[in-house]
Amino acid sequence: MPGRFITFEGGEGCGKSTQIERLANRLRAEGHTVHQTREPGGTRLGEAIRNLLQHDEAGHGMCPETELLLFTAARAQIVRELITPALERGEIVLCDRFADSTTVYQGVARSIDPIEVAAVNQFACGALMPDLTVLIDLDPEIGLQRARDNRGAPLDRMEQEALAFHQQVRRGYLELAQVDNERFTILDGTKEIEALEKEIWNAVEPKLS
Repeated sequence: MPGRFITFEGGEGCGKSTQIERLANRLRAEGHTVHQTREPGGTRLGEAIRNLLQHDEAGHGMCPETELLLFTAARAQIVRELITPALERGEIVLCDRFADSTTVYQGVARSIDPIEVAAVNQFACGALMPDLTVLIDLDPEIGLQRARDNRGAPLDRMEQEALAFHQQVRRGYLELAQVDNERFTILDGTKEIEALEKEIWNAVEPKLS
């Protein structure tokens, strides 16, 4: 059986990491080989870029175009180093964010020309597309408060953006999911963790056969 590539998207604090962990555990219990990874990150180079984008003081004040290129540079590396080889071995890859994040964060919220964003994304990803994308939708005010409550550390550079920025992100995700509704499944991030876990499994299980 060919591998399966499942991505999780959503605004800050929506609960992606918790649900990825739960899904990975269930898939492993079913006998699948699973790779959990994240964007940006997942490789040594990608994690260094992640730190620059989120925490390093050198990243403060970077222009939107630089941000776009750094995110997609990390993506180009993880696609070739981790994701594609795993899929070719018939394994399952669960990724916390992928190209849709760039489409929304940089293309919508940063107002970079969407045609240019799509071109850079395609260059970074090649022909790779997720088999399923789980979008956990949540009011950004709730999500940002969750991030503050759960972080135990200062918010990162993206989390510190104004509420209007995060509202644009949410709008961008919902519009993207409506256009590509065969790939996306939209879930309500205000639901209990166990309820979300069940809904995610119901979306994932048909993709495994």
